[in-house]
Amino acid sequence: MKGYRIAVLGGDGIGPEVVGAGLEVLRATESKLEGVRYEPHEIPVGAAEYLRGGDPLPPEALEGMKGCDAILLGAMGLPEVRWPSGVEMTPQIDIREKLDLYCGVRPIRLYHGSHTPLKNVSAGEIDFVIVRENCEGLFSARLEPRPPGRDFETDTMTITHRGAQRICRAAFELALKRRRHVTLVDKANVLPSMAFFRRVFDEVAREFPAVATERVYVDAMALFLVQRPQSFDVIVTENMFGDILSDLAAGIVGGMGMAPSADLGDRHGVFQPSHGTAPTLAGKGVANPAATILSVAMMLDWLGDPESKRGARMIESAVQSVFADPAHRTQDLGGRLRTAELTQLVISSLG
Repeated sequence: MKGYRIAVLGGDGIGPEVVGAGLEVLRATESKLEGVRYEPHEIPVGAAEYLRGGDPLPPEALEGMKGCDAILLGAMGLPEVRWPSGVEMTPQIDIREKLDLYCGVRPIRLYHGSHTPLKNVSAGEIDFVIVRENCEGLFSARLEPRPPGRDFETDTMTITHRGAQRICRAAFELALKRRRHVTLVDKANVLPSMAFFRRVFDEVAREFPAVATERVYVDAMALFLVQRPQSFDVIVTENMFGDILSDLAAGIVGGMGMAPSADLGDRHGVFQPSHGTAPTLAGKGVANPAATILSVAMMLDWLGDPESKRGARMIESAVQSVFADPAHRTQDLGGRLRTAELTQLVISSLG
């Protein structure tokens, strides 16, 4: 029997609710697999943990994550809980940096034409992945001490050869498993850091002659994601650009409740919905759990053994089957299904 320890970080707001839904689907999937078990280990983190103990990401929490095979995260942070500087607490970013989870994978897929605000787009026509560099870029200097009292502030965009190379290589390797096309998103016409990123991208592209490439400026990409999202396969970009474009991309397939994600490194992986804590929805039982359920599928796929991979395909097929019926919509999609109801529909559809 192969056993996997899963660190479970419910976090704040709707985080515990959607993670609970994801765990229900995980247990139901496990019952249909042979020779694998998934053992959840709850670890308190986030704004609530800060209010309780003064640290949103205690050292023992991070060590607990390191001792697990994968990490399932709900959402962390609350708008009213901030550092003295005025910025919100973002322990999820701290986790990425401390565990060197440099590769942010954001799949974008349209499950039903009624989910998108775009005209004349059918299920399956939008199917691409944003690969976001997670550990440098415009986020790189966010924790540096700032001199008090000055009448300006700056942030630094850092692009290293190593950082750009490994994220571009990850994008090309993913494209080999998909439709063999990679689009670089940058601002190389204005920013030297982005011109450097493009040079590294071109270096890596030469290692993958079977993969076609395209280069698009980030402002044009915002336009193209609305005009022709069907034309993209794998998109690779810098940290901040990836953060922004991921939300835009989620918007064309139904919103953040339909957007799973993984933050991957060479040793560890965090799997979470792309949405935030949505405190106004917390406790109401109406949050869309699809992004978390699909993140569980990504986790099983990443764990790598054949049975876990089979479980990932089962979950993906179940979600696709559920959303094939336009009546199966949660509040964010314009429907009335509650969190628990959609979760049970997915469980009932598992092969």
